[in-house]
Amino acid sequence: MSATLETLAERCAALFPPPAAVETLDYAKRGFHLDLRVEPGQVVEAACLMDELGFAIDTLTGVDWIAEERFEVVYDYYHPLHAWRVAVRTRIARDNPEIPTISAVFPGANWHEREAHDFFGIRFAGHPHMEPLLLPEDADYHPLKKDFVA
Repeated sequence: MSATLETLAERCAALFPPPAAVETLDYAKRGFHLDLRVEPGQVVEAACLMDELGFAIDTLTGVDWIAEERFEVVYDYYHPLHAWRVAVRTRIARDNPEIPTISAVFPGANWHEREAHDFFGIRFAGHPHMEPLLLPEDADYHPLKKDFVA
């Protein structure tokens, strides 16, 4: 791991104290160099840090942890000069799946957030255009939720 990546991990640990967690990973085994777990209210701050350091948003997705009654929102960032990958994760309540939008920091997140809303029902507070992206406009279902019945 390079000194610069170590510095990034240290900065994340300083900015996001416990219960947040920072873990450096073996990219060959996990597909990420750094895994950052934050509270839901910290996702915008984490996005600002990634932007400040030259990262781009690659994608974001939801994970339905139905047994825990939680959704996990995973933001995947990529640094184009260093080829670093960082995952920022947070968990939100399944019965009130709302989290702040990062679209003001990364406008490209707009579509990813709309897709996560379509498929998981996750609401992104402050999103400028939270309308269906891939599902029909009248869809009242979220097909990637584990309790979805067709």
